[in-house]
Amino acid sequence: MLATLARTATRRPRTVLFIWFLLLAVGLGFGTRVFGDLTSTVEDVPGSESVVADDLLSRLDPDGDDFTAAVFGGPVRAADVREAVTEAVADVRGAPGVAVATDPYETEGLLAADGKALLIPVTLKSGLDDDAEEDVVGDVADRLREIGAAVDGRVDVAVSGDPLLGEQMGGRAQEDVARAELITLPAVLVVLLLIFGGLRAAGLPLLVAVSGVAGAFLTLLGFQQVTEISVYAVQVVTMLGLGLAVDYALLLVMRFREERAREDDVVTAVRATVASAGRTVLFSGLTVAVCLSGLVWFPSPFLRSMGLAAGAVVVVDMLAALTLLPALLTLFGGRMKPSPATSRSGAFFARLARFSLRRPLAVVTAVVAGLVVLALPVSGMRIEIGDARQLPHDTEARQLYDTVHAHFPPGTDTDTVDVLIRPGAEPDCERKIRALPGVTRVENGRMTDGTVLLRLTAPGSADGPEATRLVERVRDLRGAEPVVVTGDAARLVDFRDMLADRAPWAVLTVLAGLFVLLFAFTGSLLSPLRTLLTTLLSLGAALGVVVWVFQDGHGASLLGGEGLGALSLTAPPLIIAIAFGLAMDYELFILARMREAWTSGPGAGDHRAAIVAGLRSSGRVVSCAALLLAIVFGGFMTGGFSPILQIGLGLTLAVLIDATVVRMFLVPAAMALLGERAWWAPPGLRRLHERYGLSEGAGPAAGEPEGSGSAAGSACASGTGPVEGSGFAEGSGFAEGSGFAEGSGFAEGSAPEAR
Repeated sequence: MLATLARTATRRPRTVLFIWFLLLAVGLGFGTRVFGDLTSTVEDVPGSESVVADDLLSRLDPDGDDFTAAVFGGPVRAADVREAVTEAVADVRGAPGVAVATDPYETEGLLAADGKALLIPVTLKSGLDDDAEEDVVGDVADRLREIGAAVDGRVDVAVSGDPLLGEQMGGRAQEDVARAELITLPAVLVVLLLIFGGLRAAGLPLLVAVSGVAGAFLTLLGFQQVTEISVYAVQVVTMLGLGLAVDYALLLVMRFREERAREDDVVTAVRATVASAGRTVLFSGLTVAVCLSGLVWFPSPFLRSMGLAAGAVVVVDMLAALTLLPALLTLFGGRMKPSPATSRSGAFFARLARFSLRRPLAVVTAVVAGLVVLALPVSGMRIEIGDARQLPHDTEARQLYDTVHAHFPPGTDTDTVDVLIRPGAEPDCERKIRALPGVTRVENGRMTDGTVLLRLTAPGSADGPEATRLVERVRDLRGAEPVVVTGDAARLVDFRDMLADRAPWAVLTVLAGLFVLLFAFTGSLLSPLRTLLTTLLSLGAALGVVVWVFQDGHGASLLGGEGLGALSLTAPPLIIAIAFGLAMDYELFILARMREAWTSGPGAGDHRAAIVAGLRSSGRVVSCAALLLAIVFGGFMTGGFSPILQIGLGLTLAVLIDATVVRMFLVPAAMALLGERAWWAPPGLRRLHERYGLSEGAGPAAGEPEGSGSAAGSACASGTGPVEGSGFAEGSGFAEGSGFAEGSGFAEGSAPEAR
């Protein structure tokens, strides 16, 4: 298959470019319609008790959604403020679609005791479709905001609530992602220019990324016809699409420049690149897709759309790297400088490998112990749907939350645990539920069919530990009685139960698929196991730091967030899925070169030489890819929305920890401890692999220095700079003798040590 793709791309490069240009135009022009119907709901599990009970409540209680306006920041008892509020309430009451608008001056509990804030609850009529409700909410919210202008800004107004909060959170998430892209894309381009030394080569990864994202949007639009797509899924497409495109393009372009050093003919070099590094890209794409396929096991639209979105962008990025990039290299690769092979190529990474080889047990012990310590907070990780505290203080939803909690008694405007006691339940059932521990307040009502509705208030947040424990107590108490529970806390309990029920199957699917692919890639039974264990360690360490920062509150303020006592429901699944997939990327980049050195080249059959040669050849690719991805993910920490901050920190740490500590120290040390057993398989499986498994392209020709994958004198690939005398010539920031010289991890300036 790879040979066919390479022949097609090199024989008909303009045809391939035209097809991808067409896909790009259709994807960006038509595929972006996916943005028109995204859901920001993450906690609903179709068919769960909370969803079924909520549907029942909606049928029995015809009232529409509620939202609230807070007037604060000034003397709300002043005559002019009262007049402005009263006029606004009267106007809102007469608005189409509004069922109730409560005057705070006439209702107890809506005017703060200190006279510095008041609340205006609004209830919509039932039966409004989504578009009509959106129009009504927008018009009413705008009218209420005019209160501040009516009194010359002496008070502020913030409007939020059920029909607005999800939209405000989703909108803020999209704003933060857009801001991150504006910051990171220019930074990525600058670093790519420094790596490749020319705009043409630097633009290739970005072109592959844009093509991959456009194709993924088109694919998501198709998925949207049969299932809901989460707003967070689109953000995953952007993050993962750029990250994988950079990884794959770096690997292929650097390998192409190596091949050009051995082969003058561009077409031959392109085909050799696809035959060698292209197989790594193919298996990398398959492993990342397998990692993300586990999300499809979950019935939650949020998680399922994550798996679909991420899988789509992985496949499209992989196809772009294997077809579009070879076509571009065929047309323009002759203008790229080959990588000059020198005895200093990759010497820094070779020294790292030799260090781990000399002290493998000590390195494994130290690294594993450090990663386990960082991962310890994961044992106490809690997840919550979250409330307005996830938003920055300058947003309306957060201002409403802060006003309520600063000026009103605890429990005011707090979502409740809603219990529906159906006809036929024991007469004593209601009394027992009211008497449960953790109930601070009870409101009750009776529906037309005899169903009793109990609205229970628990201490803390709407989906905090006290509220979720109350849900569990009600469900334990009811036994076989016709009693159902809904509300935010019940949705969170159902989401956790869904995770516990489906996670084993998802994990089994992912691990089995990865094991098969890694065996096909390495021909070994032990290397896949070692790969999975080391990857889980790096992932656990990154997630542990996120818990320590954003759940426990250590240093969260430095990133513009705060400790919330729990992580957002969206953060752990995204961090785990994306980080695990990217870690597999780096692992395959390194294993490909190690296996290549083990099976061919000057040191064939010497496992210690293969470890050194593999890290020497792949170290710069992995380091540069990690640097670029850290820039991409780091950009997501420039906003103020807590879930995006959590995702940004988690992915940045996961990439950096995995590409440095794990791949540069733990992997070579663990491979050294395994010795030749790292490549062992039973005779039957070995024959199976020889027939059907991956055979990487040939290594460097005899007499060439091992690890000629990059040359010295550049941050990530040498010889890439423009002509001498330019800004990136010798002596510049990325040249020999610069700040990135020997010992820096990116460029070396001394001869290699003896092996």
